[in-house]
Amino acid sequence: MTVDRVRDAMISDPRALPESASAQEAGRVLTPPEVRAVYVVDAAGALTGVLTRKTLVAKVVAAGLDPRLTTIGGLAEQPYYTIEAETPLDTAFRFLEEHDAERVPVVEGGRLVGVLSRSVLQRRLAEDEEPAGDPDSAPV
Repeated sequence: MTVDRVRDAMISDPRALPESASAQEAGRVLTPPEVRAVYVVDAAGALTGVLTRKTLVAKVVAAGLDPRLTTIGGLAEQPYYTIEAETPLDTAFRFLEEHDAERVPVVEGGRLVGVLSRSVLQRRLAEDEEPAGDPDSAPV
């Protein structure tokens, strides 16, 4: 029996921008209401930070910086948590619950490879559960 891993339930190809991207580019990515954050990566694809609308407004707009000339590498905040792609799903679920996290970047050797969403993980785990049935109603 194989154990499902985070890589089996993660959202691949998360919204990521290089550290050299402008704040204006990040703003475009963050415009749709369903996008809550953009991940910032270095040239090798390693996760270096997370940028939210709130951070963009506070560090660029409120500070009076030019969003076309301001790069996001220095604006991004360290992610609170990351999780490895090979983590078993049950361990990942406990981790998300313990830290009350809705989404966690998934890394492999430091490189960003996906995002694990609590709601997606809950659906995945529910699909994997054996249906509870009445043993007396089993076919003969």
